[in-house]
Amino acid sequence: MKTIIEPFRVKSVEPIRFTTIGERTRIIREASYNPFLIRAEDVLIDLLTDSGTSAMSSAQWAAMMQGDESYAGSSSFFRFEASVKRITGMPQVIPTHQGRAAERILFSILGGKGKSVLSNTLFDTTRANIEWSGAEGLDLICEEGKDPALVAPFKGNISITALDERIRELGAPRIPVCILTVTNNSGGGQPVSMANIRQASSVCRSHGIPLFIDACRFAENAYFIKLREEGYQDRPMLEIVREMFSYADGCTMSAKKDAFANIGGFLALRDEALSLECRNLLIMTEGFPTYGGLAGRDLEAVAVGLGEALDEDYLKYRIRSIEYVGERLIAAGVPIVRPTGGHAVYLDAKAFLPGIPPDQYPGVALCSELYIRGGIRAVEIGSLMFGKYDSSGKLVSPPMELVRLAMPRRVYTQSHMDYVTETILETFDHRDTIRGFRIGHEEAVLRHFTARLIPVQELK
Repeated sequence: MKTIIEPFRVKSVEPIRFTTIGERTRIIREASYNPFLIRAEDVLIDLLTDSGTSAMSSAQWAAMMQGDESYAGSSSFFRFEASVKRITGMPQVIPTHQGRAAERILFSILGGKGKSVLSNTLFDTTRANIEWSGAEGLDLICEEGKDPALVAPFKGNISITALDERIRELGAPRIPVCILTVTNNSGGGQPVSMANIRQASSVCRSHGIPLFIDACRFAENAYFIKLREEGYQDRPMLEIVREMFSYADGCTMSAKKDAFANIGGFLALRDEALSLECRNLLIMTEGFPTYGGLAGRDLEAVAVGLGEALDEDYLKYRIRSIEYVGERLIAAGVPIVRPTGGHAVYLDAKAFLPGIPPDQYPGVALCSELYIRGGIRAVEIGSLMFGKYDSSGKLVSPPMELVRLAMPRRVYTQSHMDYVTETILETFDHRDTIRGFRIGHEEAVLRHFTARLIPVQELK
């Protein structure tokens, strides 16, 4: 089998600034060992996130020149709206400046004290917006998704049994919405099967509960369905995507992922009354409903990008490029979430650094070492991002301690990925020298963005 090459040519380049290990040791210390606080110019390979970091196509850049910056009723909005409707089949389309803005609007209306939002796994801003409203977010990941090393095709699925049991336990009136995150970001970028989406929809509808899709990576999830689920191998991508959304009552999306845009998002709905409430709140916080906090040129970029995301040559390359890194790491014995997902390689920090307990944040320790050794910026998805405190102030950790290496779309080449792999392998060889951290400063909400950490050895 021949090498799967990038389905694009490079037209312009952005220089990377090289740094030494000594410089990076100083830089991360000054950033209090939090990758979010490192300046971008001091990062060699930036895998902190795939959100808004993609390379836009020549077609997107050309479309931006058509941007209609009219305050109301711009032609750019109607092209954007048509593109979203084509993908989702939903009649009500509300633009927002990014996904978390759509979440804030939705949960400001549906959330509130005493309510519970059920999900396969909520990601950070989704959970934060739910909790900010006073509601709680409950993750009901399938059993396969709880074991990083287990190889299974759809580890992002929600547990249908747990979903039904929790609805009966809490009572449907307390559950304003159920959300499926596709692909399951916090669960290792794992896909959700069409059968699971269909079953979750059936359970929710039998109890009168709306089902929403967190659609940031809808195209990658649909491609996994095409590859792995019986009956979908010969189906066109648009048809698969439309079926996915047909089981949902609405969706939120950050267009900074599977639409290749640097900014943008939307809320799409079937319920006209709910959409009216959402638009009224949009006007208060984002802008008029035909721009929603975006410039016309950004609406144009999203409209084009949503179509490009369904290109099978691109998706084949995208999934394979992640898999390529995973295969090399697995062959060397590095513990990762298996199989690899659609947008990132996830290192199992708990197994990588078994000597560092969760309350010393092994994911933070691994991120720090990757930066020092190779200038690679990654993100911890574990006790710093999702840890809570019980009534006695003791840390309650999530089930997994992961480090996500999120690959921006159409940005890095195979040689970049070889460098990333070599850095991880070097770090793995020296894992016994890595030590943990304590929190020196944290905020009450989304603490991982701004937390300042202190190496454990400096506290002795």
